[in-house]
Amino acid sequence: MIITKAGRRMFPAMRVKIAGLDPHQQYYIAMDIVPVDNKRYRYVYHSSKWMVAGNADSPVPPRVYIHPDSPASGETWMRQVISFDKLKLTNNELDDQSHIILHSMHKYQPRVHVIRKECGEELSPVKAVPTGDGVKAFSFHETAFTTVTAYQNQQITRLKIDRNPFAKGFRDSGRNRMGLEALVESYAFWRPSLRTLTFEDIPGITKQGTVCVFPKADELRVFTIIRV
Repeated sequence: MIITKAGRRMFPAMRVKIAGLDPHQQYYIAMDIVPVDNKRYRYVYHSSKWMVAGNADSPVPPRVYIHPDSPASGETWMRQVISFDKLKLTNNELDDQSHIILHSMHKYQPRVHVIRKECGEELSPVKAVPTGDGVKAFSFHETAFTTVTAYQNQQITRLKIDRNPFAKGFRDSGRNRMGLEALVESYAFWRPSLRTLTFEDIPGITKQGTVCVFPKADELRVFTIIRV
């Protein structure tokens, strides 16, 4: 995932579908992004692999992306696919645009939070997500990514440019794209098999989730189903 000083949209974007909420209860939906580990990485070209290059940089200030439809009733959330396509990433630690701040060459894991309104009254883009009853975080290892300031693999560059609707300016309109589907098929990590995850119960809430990543004709989507 490329990050820039000015801020860049995360692509593929996370999209979630939620079921099992109280239709009359108000909820916030939010996302934060946390480190996978305490390591910094580098890409080794001759072996086409990521290798540990040392300890992670100092932690960055916590940032939370609050879905712009928040707060909304459980009924409202359950009847739509919730998209985080406007979330932006930056490596500018002095960012004042409420973008998610990350370090380059680190591994990160997005987390989706479902927060009852009374528990989210202190929710802020520049504070950590509150904890406790009525707050639940979901994370799926299929959505983890490595941050870069430039793609390290030309095939990934091509894949992203061809599939990202915000990269149209980089495309050659006459370029032959017949090999794209074969390229996608060659990267199994873009298309993990569907599976079910079960989460521990919290008072009044039980959850299950499934994740699938699948390409369509014009984009790649990360589509997550959360059952509350």
